[in-house]
Amino acid sequence: MPSLFRFLTIVAALGAIAYGVILGLANFVEPTPREMTVTVHPDKFLKK
Repeated sequence: MPSLFRFLTIVAALGAIAYGVILGLANFVEPTPREMTVTVHPDKFLKK
């Protein structure tokens, strides 16, 4: 049983680290906005 608890502790610690990294990226990294142009062909407006 001690090896199971050790395994679960390591998995929980890795999950907490991953969660912290994702939370940090979501809150502290600002994406740079840029302009985007998409060409839509007139065929897309015609209903078949």
